[in-house]
Amino acid sequence: MQNLTLLDGQKFQITIQRLCRQLIENHNDFSESVLIGIQPRGIYLAKRVASELRKILPESNIQQGDMDITFYRDDFRRRSAPLIPSETKMDFIIEGKKVVLMDDVLWSGRTIRAAMEAMLAYGRPQKVELLALVDRRYSRHLPIMPDYVGIDVDSIASQKVVVSWKETDGEDKIVLLSEIEK
Repeated sequence: MQNLTLLDGQKFQITIQRLCRQLIENHNDFSESVLIGIQPRGIYLAKRVASELRKILPESNIQQGDMDITFYRDDFRRRSAPLIPSETKMDFIIEGKKVVLMDDVLWSGRTIRAAMEAMLAYGRPQKVELLALVDRRYSRHLPIMPDYVGIDVDSIASQKVVVSWKETDGEDKIVLLSEIEK
């Protein structure tokens, strides 16, 4: 495998801060908005963004939750190994709210479709937006586009984008992995 680092260190943090500023432009004090991280890896992005927003807007009540989509996926019955669901942690209702769904990598769009379906168990939102740290633009299976993007990555199907988080992996980093032909 050949590794290409796309983003790390200070640039990673600046990207998170830029995304926060873009969210503030559209959501003001977040009194009518909620942030939802999609399990398993989107929760790190949502928690990081919520933490940064709380620093920028200390008087605001930033609501952030984690959503598991395991049983809403269109492929969960097709897998040979049993799926182990993650935990959903949402102590709020989204009825009439502006929802910002967050995931680390947007690729085919299937995860986002499942998240939109799962989200309806918590109410009917006024509006749904998508924030993706990485947008793999040329591999969509569904017509889903992010409203906020950290970085765009033009990649082929054989490549993989891996996002590492300081909280779990020891460093903030985005890497593009490519197979080396023999």
